[in-house]
Order: sequence, then C-alpha cells, then structure tokens
Amino acid sequence: MTPFLKYLLGRLIAIPITLLIITMVLYGIIMLAPPEERAALYLPPRLPSRLTASQIAFELEQIAEEHGMNDPYLVQYGNWLREWLSGYWGWSPILRSDVRPVLLARTAVTLELTFYSLLVFIPLGLISGVVAGWRPFSATDSLFRFAAFVGTSIPPFILGLFLLSIFYVGLRWFPPGRTSITGLTFRTSTFQAYTGFLTVDGVLNGRFDVTFNAFRHLVLPVFTLSLFHWATLGRINRALTIEEKDKDYVLLARSRGLRHRSIVWRHTFRNTISPALTSTALSAASIITGVYVIEVIFGLKGLSELIAQGIVGAPDAPLTLAFSVYSVLLVIPIMVALDIIKAIVDPRDRLATEEVDY
Repeated sequence: MTPFLKYLLGRLIAIPITLLIITMVLYGIIMLAPPEERAALYLPPRLPSRLTASQIAFELEQIAEEHGMNDPYLVQYGNWLREWLSGYWGWSPILRSDVRPVLLARTAVTLELTFYSLLVFIPLGLISGVVAGWRPFSATDSLFRFAAFVGTSIPPFILGLFLLSIFYVGLRWFPPGRTSITGLTFRTSTFQAYTGFLTVDGVLNGRFDVTFNAFRHLVLPVFTLSLFHWATLGRINRALTIEEKDKDYVLLARSRGLRHRSIVWRHTFRNTISPALTSTALSAASIITGVYVIEVIFGLKGLSELIAQGIVGAPDAPLTLAFSVYSVLLVIPIMVALDIIKAIVDPRDRLATEEVDY
C-alpha cells in the first residue's frame, strides 16, 4: 500500500471516531433536560381536558419508562447507537414521523445550495487572489481589496435581508423560495427527480424552464453564502501570490523568456493552491453550518427547518442527533475530496505523505 493510500485510510478511520465523540457529547447535553420534559414531546398535541395533573404526570412517567429515558447515560446512548447503525434513526415526536426519510427528503435542497456556493467561491477566490496579488496596489488590486473588505464585514444574514429588499421587493428579479413553479409539476410522471437538484433535473427532463426558474431562485442565496468565503479565500491567495512572485524561480522563468501567463498560472498559481485549499476546506465546513441560516432567510425548505423545530423547548433527541450526524457526514466528503485535490495538484503534498512515518 502506498503512503498516500495509507494517509487516506487514516482519514477514513478517523471518521467513525469523530462521529462517536460528537454523538456522545451531544447525547450528554440532551440528557441535561429532565426525562419528564423530553417525555412531554410524545404527548398528543391536544390532551383531553378531563385529565388531572397527577394523571398527566403518570402518563409522562410511563412514556419515559417506555423509551428508556430513566436509564443510565451509557445505556441510553448504546441503545441509540445500535439503532442508528441498523438504519433506524429514531422517531421524532415533534415531526410525528421517522427521522431518516424526512432528512433524506430535505437533503437535496441543502446540497444544491451548498454545491453551487462551493462552485462559485472556490474558483473565483483562487483566481481573483492571484490576479490581485500579481500586481499589488494596482487599480485591480484596490478594487479587489475593497470588495473583499465589504464581503468580510457584512454578516451573511444582514446581506441576505438587504439583497431581498432590493432584488425581490424592489426589482422583482430574484424571488425567494426554491421555485415559482407549482409543486404539482414535480410529482407527475412526466418529470422525474433523478438527482433532486432542480437545476439538473430540469435539463434531464427537457424542462429548461424549470432549470432557469431554479437558477433565478438560487442567485441571491448562493451569492449571500459565497461572498464571505470568496473574500477570505481571495485575500489568502493574494497574500500567497505576493510572497511567491518575487522568489527565485519566478525571476529565473522571466530570464528564460517565458510568457507572463505561463509564469502566473503554470508556476506561481500551482505553488499557492495548496495552502489556499487548506483554507478552502475550513470554508467548506463553515458553509455547511452557515447554509441553514441562509435557508431560513430565503425560504428554502431544507434541513434548517427541521433543526429549528427540534431545538425549541425540550430537545427532540432523535431529530437533533440525526441532524448533527448528518451534518458531519456532509462535511467529511468535502474535506477528503479537497485533500485529494491538494495532493494531485501540488507535488509537495505527495512528497509530504511519502515522508510521513505511519
């Protein structure tokens, strides 16, 4: 087995360990709520008026006993972990439904917004940072630094509300929500949900009106979610480019008569991309957590609505835990993919993995 494959194997082994630690901590926090409060979530929405306080208390005790809420921490956590590994993620008393199918049904909305945000901020951040850093303090660099300052200064939720007031309330260009086309269109036999992404499924079904409409609704949330991370990545890559442009290998390339474009993109850019992608991995993880706020602002019915319901009052343990594990499972593939890209584009990372003593 090559050193790089050993490195990837180590990352994959770390995934279940990370999930175990996160869920143990979260379950401990959830158990801080008394069993009676957690059991109250399982009561019917409307109780008969004839029930006395003692009868309600007895009913809560029965529910707590039935669901093992009075058991020790390790017993409760072990029962939850065993069920989760078997594919049953619990029954949510707030949603009045099994957790897993509800989460899976909402995933496409969140993933589509996340995917396009990554697709926007990563290439734009890398390219704009190189362009600005190659000629520092020029007009282009000044414009970039001003835009990056604005991008890092405005909180995303403020920016989202500001954009909605201008481009939806004022101009009616980019409406909130996921689509303006009635939802009945997507339940007919003539429209198949191949990927869950409306922008992609519209093309696959020959419904370009659906694709265009979905893109219109994604413009504002994608811009809002991407701006801060674009500004951060661009400023990092600008600083790296300024540091690289005066190194010996650049001077040597110029003396050999290499074209300006070749020096910038084939040499300097490749030396800046590895540390820039390290920052990108952190931004990607931040996007997964930040996407839920943006979904609320723009009325996207994704995973954020579920967690907002699950933490009101006493915590809905199955929903909260499933949501947390699901969020980690969304972040980890992105982090691993970026690590692979770093090793592919930068030989120094490949050499580093070969020198590590596993």
